[in-house]
Amino acid sequence: MKITKDMTIGEVLKQYPLTAEIFLGIGMHCLGCPSATMESIEEAAAVHGVDVNDLISKINEVAQ
Repeated sequence: MKITKDMTIGEVLKQYPLTAEIFLGIGMHCLGCPSATMESIEEAAAVHGVDVNDLISKINEVAQ
């Protein structure tokens, strides 16, 4: 399955736990908090000042 910017962080982590390293590496340290289950990758990237397309690309590399 291809990861998209509309998916929630929780959704991605549930299916691809190894992606946690990518999120942690860009400063998303609250992976277990309620925000992660409701916030899209695009929303989280905006909050953390990260280019969402670069982030999605990295996540999809790990999720294969």
